[in-house]
Parts: sequence; C-alpha cells; structure tokens
Amino acid sequence: TKVGAPAHDDLVRRDFTAHGPNRLWLADITEHRTADGKLYLCAIKDVWSNRIVGYSIDSRMKSRLAVNALHNAVARRGDVAGCVLHTDRGPQFRSRKFVHALHQHHMTGSMGRVGAAGDNAAMESFFGLLQNNVLDRRTWTTRQQLRTAIVTWIERTYHRRRRQLRLGRLTPVEFETIMTTPAAQAA
Repeated sequence: TKVGAPAHDDLVRRDFTAHGPNRLWLADITEHRTADGKLYLCAIKDVWSNRIVGYSIDSRMKSRLAVNALHNAVARRGDVAGCVLHTDRGPQFRSRKFVHALHQHHMTGSMGRVGAAGDNAAMESFFGLLQNNVLDRRTWTTRQQLRTAIVTWIERTYHRRRRQLRLGRLTPVEFETIMTTPAAQAA
C-alpha cells in the first residue's frame, strides 16, 4: 500500500450526528481468524441511519479493501458529493488510491487523532455487535463460511431486524424508508 497524502483533518470531532443521508459516513476495518487464515472487513456506515452502506471483505488488508468498500457504498447510495467520510489514520485510508477514490466521488476525508479510539466510537460499536453476534459465536473453518456469515448478518439481521434506540426503535432500513420522501426514493 503506497501511502500518499498526509492524513485528513478531523472534521467530525466526535460529533457523530447527521441531518440527512450521505452527509457523514464512518469507515473502519476489522479482522478475524479462520482456519484458512485472516479475513478482513472494511465497512462504511451512514451516521444518519446507522446503515452499512458499503463493505468489502478480503483475505488481504490492502488499500483495495477500503477502495472497494467505498465504491460499493457509492454504487448503493448514488450522489454522495459533499459527504464527509471519517476514518482512523490507517494506511489503507491514507493510500493514494483511497484518496483518489474520495476525490473521484467529490467526498471529503476526515480522520480521528492517532490513538484516540473514541474518535471513531460509533463505528467501533458496530464492530462490537458483529464480534458478539457472528465472529465469536464459533470457530470458523474457511474464509468463505465467515464471509457468508458476515454478509448475512449485515443484510438480514443488522439492517432489517435489529431495532435501534437512536432510530426511535426502528431498524436502519425502516428508518430510511420512513424518513426518505417518496420523491427522493424515486430518484
């Protein structure tokens, strides 16, 4: 991973609130062991609805992991110009390829301070849920088994079944459906 531009400024300063979709996204990477070797997940969350708008799963933690998650999120969300993407200072998020992808989508990067875990606490809480509900439930023989379990949990359980207090006891999908005007849904 070629590390390019210096880290972005912290534009969020632990204020994890957004007044609409695609205004503030958070991204982070987690890893888990299988008998095959490690599996890495880069997930991107829209702060407004807590929905995981994009993710990428790979056996290697390269810049491509973060770039693919970003492209997946943009493909799912459409026009994201002006959206701030807040990350830690990991090399994947500082790589030339990732910074280029941000610029390509007219997004602005933001990074927490070095060693300040609270700067991305809202993303850490998602990974904590994933850890308790999937990763630590059993030992994983293959990366493919774990990949399937992660995708299923995000798409079926986290997005569609897990009610969240901050969303008025709605799931992320219900919240977005109710809070999005019919005109915006058609767009």
